[in-house]
Amino acid sequence: MSEQQAGRLIVECLVAQGVEHAFGVPGESYLAVLEGFHAHRERIRFIVNRQEGGAAFMAEAQGKLTGRPGICFVTRGPGATNASIGVHNAFQDSTPMILFVGDVGSDFRDREAFQEVDYGSFFGPSTKGFAKRVERIDDADRIPEYIARAFATAMNGRPGPVVLVLPEDMLRTMTAARPLARVEAVEPWSDPGALRTLRQLLMQAKRPFVIAGGGGWTPQAAQALQRFAENWRLPVGNAFRYQDTFDNHHPLYAGDVGIAINPKLAARVKAADLVIAIGPRLGEMTTSGYTLLEAPRPKQVLVHIHASAEELNRVYQADLAINAGMSAAARSLEVLSAPPELPWEDWTAAAHADYLANLVPQPLPGLPADAPRGAVDMAAVVALLQKHLPADAAITNGAGNFASWVHRFFRYHGLAKGHKTQLAPTSGAMGYGVPAGIACNLTTGRVAFTIAGDGDFLMNGQELATAAQHGGKSIIVLLDNGMFGTIRMHQERDYPAHVSGTALRNPDFCALARAYGYAAERVTATDQFEAALLRALAADTGTLIEIPFDPEVITTRVTLSAITQAAQAKA
Repeated sequence: MSEQQAGRLIVECLVAQGVEHAFGVPGESYLAVLEGFHAHRERIRFIVNRQEGGAAFMAEAQGKLTGRPGICFVTRGPGATNASIGVHNAFQDSTPMILFVGDVGSDFRDREAFQEVDYGSFFGPSTKGFAKRVERIDDADRIPEYIARAFATAMNGRPGPVVLVLPEDMLRTMTAARPLARVEAVEPWSDPGALRTLRQLLMQAKRPFVIAGGGGWTPQAAQALQRFAENWRLPVGNAFRYQDTFDNHHPLYAGDVGIAINPKLAARVKAADLVIAIGPRLGEMTTSGYTLLEAPRPKQVLVHIHASAEELNRVYQADLAINAGMSAAARSLEVLSAPPELPWEDWTAAAHADYLANLVPQPLPGLPADAPRGAVDMAAVVALLQKHLPADAAITNGAGNFASWVHRFFRYHGLAKGHKTQLAPTSGAMGYGVPAGIACNLTTGRVAFTIAGDGDFLMNGQELATAAQHGGKSIIVLLDNGMFGTIRMHQERDYPAHVSGTALRNPDFCALARAYGYAAERVTATDQFEAALLRALAADTGTLIEIPFDPEVITTRVTLSAITQAAQAKA
């Protein structure tokens, strides 16, 4: 059997796992892998990024889109630490991902060599890090074993990130090893006895509520969830930044259970006598700071279904905990027989009516009812997005109050229609939306729409150069209000009218986008936006649409002046 360099074998193993795209920033520590990408360039595409954080976000987005690990390559030390933001995001978002780190040679190890880092201590689960597994490959003959295990670990149970460390000298050694077969996820199935108990709890309920979300969903699982909800006429809310889990157009949809939750929805979750959480880990954002469901023992009867046994009963003591993957859980639930009449149909209808009412913009506190919402009405902008974007378009965002406009007003068709359409960080990472949108367009060809703030955009705006280089494009709406809006909002609450560290002096965003190779234009009135959007959809390149935004209108529900007045009154 002929031998080859270990670096080339690593790329062959990725091809055997079905990987078609990998993201990264080159480094001298893994030149042998880059040689492997060159040798297999007809089968796998290496997307060269401009910064490791952007590369890791792109890989994480790819993991969300495919359900299989997104792949990222970085060099040692600074490369790995820059990429750590994407690894943390994959961990909190339960996204399968593998980060490959080119490392110092074995003969230099443990001497604090140039850019050396102890990756087990930095990333590892044993130190309360944020990777499911961190391993170093010292033997080239075992590369197929390590890569197959990384794929299995990233996908099985609660999906998440794995880090594989590649010593530079190992990558240059010769090996006759060959790739292992493609690894598929192994799903835990629902216990039949638990399903019978769940049915009994449903039969006893008067005000049930379903919260769906988390990682591991497929279109088939989302469709089975929809059939379960229809059989039992259950109101369904989607967990924080998993708004595409259940079709927002469905008459059973009750809204998103996350940041800036509809107050009526929050009250409904609290008033429920049975909460069935299918998939989410029930973190701080989905539970409104652990208040919708009180920890550790909720007032509601709680059924928690999750792919990881370690997650069940970790924060909340559930009345019924079911360890099952999302496909297995949804397929079990959809055949759970329901009686012909149910006592909560009015409750379900009212939940959907509350959601529809929340789609209607209301006057903001501190402004008169007829006051304009700045020169550009963002609720109207989102309505135009709904009108013109294809149903399979991906909506991406990073972190900031600007995201509240799509979170509240955009209605996701979602996974049940065949595609994942929301790419957003539950970790609250700024800078995610731009690279995520580019990754989606590069790997799927679908329309990718990104909403960004001025502070958020400048975290990873350099990845527009990546899009231009590799023939990708996205549509970016950038809201420029000259500040870190979310932090300013909290600042106004705690230190009213004292501005410190939150004001921004910004570049000419349109000129910057054009320099990267994007088209760009500035929209200063609502009636200008539709034409700009249609031009962007028809363009051969990506487009940035900058909207100067009134800093007073901080979110869809509140103004800065209202926050300040409330804080001063409290003081």
